[in-house]
Amino acid sequence: MEITRREIDDVVILDLEGKLTIGKGDVVLRGAFVDELDVGQRKLVVNLDKVKVIDSSGLGELIRCKVTASEKEADVKLLHVNLKARKLITMAQLVGVFEMFDDEEMAISSFS
Repeated sequence: MEITRREIDDVVILDLEGKLTIGKGDVVLRGAFVDELDVGQRKLVVNLDKVKVIDSSGLGELIRCKVTASEKEADVKLLHVNLKARKLITMAQLVGVFEMFDDEEMAISSFS
């Protein structure tokens, strides 16, 4: 898992690439996410466009990120959630937990 950080206005976008799975993928996401919160970022978008696989640990880490963000009065939204990931989120009955977008501009403007 590799993560590229971008910032548009006051929104941080974390572009994930690879596998969001147990072991490295979930650990890498956690580290990047906590780093952003620690420096005061409060508007985060996790871009899953180039994520090939998400397992239950990866989904669990996304949930953990959401909970941690809420505790720090921050917000996290998902961008480009592929069909398999959407099915996993639906099966886990987490559709209402995450705001999901297919358009980056809409995701960014949703923080206003």
